Amino acid sequence: MSLSGRHALVTGGGRGIGAAIAAALTAAGAEVSILGRTEETLRNAVALGFAVRYEVADVTDAAMLAESVAALADIGGPVDILVNNAGGAETAPFDRSDAALFARMLALNLTSAVETTRLVLPAMRERGFGRIVNIASTAGLKGYAYCTAYAAAKHALVGFTRALAVEAAKTGVTVNALCPGFTDTDLVRTSVAKVAARTGRGEAEVVANYVAGNPQGRLVRPEEVAAAALWLCGDNAAAVTGQAIAVDGGET
Repeated sequence: MSLSGRHALVTGGGRGIGAAIAAALTAAGAEVSILGRTEETLRNAVALGFAVRYEVADVTDAAMLAESVAALADIGGPVDILVNNAGGAETAPFDRSDAALFARMLALNLTSAVETTRLVLPAMRERGFGRIVNIASTAGLKGYAYCTAYAAAKHALVGFTRALAVEAAKTGVTVNALCPGFTDTDLVRTSVAKVAARTGRGEAEVVANYVAGNPQGRLVRPEEVAAAALWLCGDNAAAVTGQAIAVDGGET
C-alpha cells in the first residue's frame, strides 16, 4: 500500500494508539501531522520519525483546534486522511457520574471528533477523496459497568460515524470507526497501576480482569489497531464505509 502524496492528521498522535497509527501511515508514505495536548510526547513522536510536524492543542477547545488544524493545512496542504484518535475515559458508578462527567466525556470523545471532521471534510469533498477513521472502543458496541458516560460517548461516536458515512457516500469520502478492546498503552497501564494500588491486588491480576472478556486473553497491541486503520485509509478499502470494526480478540 502506498499513501504517497496524502496528508494525514492524527489527533492524540503523540503516544499509544495514535502514535502507532501515525507511524504506520508514515511508513506507507503519507505526510503525517499530529496534534495533542502534551508537547513533549508530540516532539518525541516526530523525533522518532512517526510524523513530520505537530501542533499543540486541546481538542475540546474549538478555537484552538481550528487554529491548529489550519496551521497544519497551511504547511502540509489540505488533509486527506483524518484519524480522530484523541479521547479518554473516566470511570465511576452511575450514581457518582454527574452531569459534568458526562459533559467531559462527550466533549472529549464525541464533540472533538465532530469538530475536527467539520474542519477538514469540505476540502475532502471538493477533491473527491477523503478517509476519516474514528477511534471508538468496544465500549461503543457494548456496555461496561462503571463507565456509563464513556460508553455513551463512544456509542455516540459510532452513531456519528454511521450517519456521516451515508451522507458522504457519493463524494469519495469514507467514514469508519475502529473499536479496540483493552489495548497495551500507557493509559491502560496507568489505569492498571491505580486499580492495583487502590485494591491491593497485583497488576497481573488486574490485567487478567481487564482481558477476561477477550477470548484471546490478552491486551490488544497498538500496532494491531494501526494495521486496521492503515487498511481503511487505502484505495482498496474505498467500498468500506459506515463500519464499526472491532479489534478486540473476539470479545464483541
